[in-house]
Amino acid sequence: MARLIWQLVWMLLFRPTPPPCHAWRCWLLRRFGARIGAPCYVYNDVEIWAPWNLVMADYSTLGRRVIVYSMAEVSLGLRAVVSQGAHLCTGSHDHESANFQLFARPIRIGADAWICAEAFLGPGVSIGEGAVIGARSVVTRNQPTWTVCAGNPCRPLKPRTQPSYAQA
Repeated sequence: MARLIWQLVWMLLFRPTPPPCHAWRCWLLRRFGARIGAPCYVYNDVEIWAPWNLVMADYSTLGRRVIVYSMAEVSLGLRAVVSQGAHLCTGSHDHESANFQLFARPIRIGADAWICAEAFLGPGVSIGEGAVIGARSVVTRNQPTWTVCAGNPCRPLKPRTQPSYAQA
């Protein structure tokens, strides 16, 4: 029932809002149990399966056309950015199970991490603090802190320099 009500609210009060109305959309998400810091940025065409499984620390962002399939918790750390078209998928099916059993595992995105355009993060993945996940990468394993990672499958490529504010 909660999912049905959320879908109606998303269609009527969330989706039609102008892009700058981040505070309104965050307010709506909080009414459905999302734990969202301030300020956070959630665009009007973001699709969130279950807002009660969404956690966003201060200054985090869900960009245009992001899909948050939040069967389990999805958490974004301080200043984390998920860019346009990314897909955060906490649920899947066990292909070795006789009945194709559904399972869900949380996704954690560390502070100052950047998930670039159209990347896919699978169930149970943790992205380290300050990591950059390249555009269209497919992430099925945890990625380390302060590292640029990319590919299919995603793998660490090179260190990322920490900005001075992150070193304190």
